[in-house]
Amino acid sequence: MIAYLDPQQNQTPNPPSVAGDGPGIGTETEPSITTASSDFGGIIHAVPAAVIHPKSVTDVASAIRLAGTQHLSVAARGNGHSISGQSLSDGGLVLNMRSLDAKMELVTLPNGRYCADVSGGALWEEVLEWCVKNYNMAPLSWTDYLGLTVGGTLSNGGVSGQAFRHGPQVANVVQMEVVTGDGECRVCSPVDSSDLFYALLGGFGQFGIITRAHIPLQPAPRMVRWIRVVYDKFEEYTADAERLATRTGPDMFDYVEGFAFVNSSDPVNGWPTVPFPSGPSFDAGLIPVGSGPVLYCLEVAVHYNYQRNDKVDEKVDDMLRPLNNIRGLEFIVDVSYVDFLSRVKHVEKEARANGSWESPHPWLNLFIASSDILDFDRHVFKHILKHGIGGPMLVYPMLRRKWDRRMSVALPESEIFYLVALLRFPRPYPEGPPIDEVLAQNHEIVNCCRSNGYDFKLYLPRYETKSDWAEHFGDGWSRFVRRKADYDPMAILAPGQKIFSRAAAPRLL
Repeated sequence: MIAYLDPQQNQTPNPPSVAGDGPGIGTETEPSITTASSDFGGIIHAVPAAVIHPKSVTDVASAIRLAGTQHLSVAARGNGHSISGQSLSDGGLVLNMRSLDAKMELVTLPNGRYCADVSGGALWEEVLEWCVKNYNMAPLSWTDYLGLTVGGTLSNGGVSGQAFRHGPQVANVVQMEVVTGDGECRVCSPVDSSDLFYALLGGFGQFGIITRAHIPLQPAPRMVRWIRVVYDKFEEYTADAERLATRTGPDMFDYVEGFAFVNSSDPVNGWPTVPFPSGPSFDAGLIPVGSGPVLYCLEVAVHYNYQRNDKVDEKVDDMLRPLNNIRGLEFIVDVSYVDFLSRVKHVEKEARANGSWESPHPWLNLFIASSDILDFDRHVFKHILKHGIGGPMLVYPMLRRKWDRRMSVALPESEIFYLVALLRFPRPYPEGPPIDEVLAQNHEIVNCCRSNGYDFKLYLPRYETKSDWAEHFGDGWSRFVRRKADYDPMAILAPGQKIFSRAAAPRLL
């Protein structure tokens, strides 16, 4: 069934007829409109005319066709974790993708490889549970937080510590079912309708709404050796991180990430954020005299299935020995594979308990070329952010060759580039800082990147002007515009990105 909401009357008078596989049109209560009017970022608000709860791909197509006849826009909303209003539709329709059929199936490809056929509205944590429980298998590439939908991350990128090895999530899908902006249901892959396939990957939902996807699987390991080591010199941190990210052969780590933290006892931004809860505490006396205001933690992991730890102990020791970290500031724990992938869940629980989960999240995510990352550290980590941000400051390398240039994602030109993710969890004002001040700091960081001529791109961007979007995509801008004309000629989809305005044909803002 497709349900409509009216923000004024909690029901839709004289609703239009909509084809679907349900019994008809129903109504919902006001909280659904309220929820769909904001996102996890909590900064931008836009009230939709209605929220639709599609049960099938046919319902999604019907909603888009309806929007086409009534000059409405359509935004797909998964778990609402956009940060700058990307999943909103001011005065338009919002599709609750979580209402889609959640059925999952194991698919065998012609080459014998297994895939999970999953809903675009499925959470990655649901995919993990189903794959491991039923087949002891799992996808190769993840995000740090698994409370995101499959369609959502494929529409943006989907990155975590496995990306250096297996590529991002947009490089780990072999087929998608999608409804394009003309209301047509299509199936695409690298072979069939390949232009649409690559357009969708990192395309911000501009070309179609992903309703199902085939995700490649591999055998799931039983355990993970999770390791953190500390550095006081950023150049040594980046040298080791890049060496690990570019290593080939059997001595590769399965996961490489890292973060910057404040050189102080601050429980939110400093030393206490590094050790594992069940392990030894941080011995600040081991920090070299004269270290700067910011330190760095390289975080790596090795998968294993051994009943005894002798082999993994030897392997990990050999892999850690060449690193130039501060000796004595190593933290190691063994956890199950599922617990490792679900590691951010406890952060969510803590944030919900202290109120910061429901507060605005003025996050800033950037991709920065390796050639510029040392200068970025001097200007940003050691200066602008030397007191921390009230949350993680991730910084770790990825490889350009793991991303297909046919995708819509805009990346730095450098073969090695860094994700810098400033994941602020401020307490509600006045306990926390005013949001305007935090946003001003984000703008200062972006302006620093521009004024210094860094090779960088915003990840999960939202711009307001045509020129900013054209600069973001660079040489790929004309292709992006052409794809919009091909797959969403009336610019119905994803209005919250502020790229195209709703029209009979795509018109730039």
